[in-house]
Amino acid sequence: MKNYKHLFFDLDRTLWDFEANSLNTLREIFENRYLQEKGIKSFDIFLRFYKTYNHQLWDQYKAGQIKKAFLSIERFRGTLKNFNINDEELAYNISQDYITISPTKTKLFPNTKEVLEKLSAKYQLHIITNGFNEVQFDKLKNCGLDVFFHQIITSEMVGVQKPAAEVFEYALTKAGAQKTESVMIGDDQEVDIIGAANFGIDQIFVNYHKETLICQPNQEVHELLELLAIL
Repeated sequence: MKNYKHLFFDLDRTLWDFEANSLNTLREIFENRYLQEKGIKSFDIFLRFYKTYNHQLWDQYKAGQIKKAFLSIERFRGTLKNFNINDEELAYNISQDYITISPTKTKLFPNTKEVLEKLSAKYQLHIITNGFNEVQFDKLKNCGLDVFFHQIITSEMVGVQKPAAEVFEYALTKAGAQKTESVMIGDDQEVDIIGAANFGIDQIFVNYHKETLICQPNQEVHELLELLAIL
């Protein structure tokens, strides 16, 4: 590998275990808001529809077709409507619950802190995330990860999302970094790896689930500890 100075990490699904933390958050909301008593037979049925609908909305948001404020409430409004619960106030309250509760969840992928601690002794570490401002900073602080990062860049700061080149340009400018001394580390082939490659910086694909490659990253690892062998 090259002599890098700056490591740019994705947050959700790379360091912060989004699936586990989101699951725990949604389960808590389901119980606290008595959704079973309101007519949803089980949490699993609720979760199945929510995940599909939320994914569709995020695709629309990434394409610039809907706004953040609409997504935040509609993912729950639409889910409730699917179960014949037409309650605007409840949808709003649940959306606020999610934003409040999810950043308090602290499950990280194995060895996250150990790896960041060792890497931070050699490199400047930064975050580039498509997540919302109001949750990403709290996530990092609550997990004790904020101390490792010099710059935390969210797509909201830029006005567009990864894989747009503007996000990477903004991040490098904020970090005072050059392309040749930077590498992007993330779990999403399209957003993190192809986005970084198109912008002209190296990439390390964190392939937890052993996905089939749709691109050719500079390096591929299957767990964070493997980063220490190549950086």
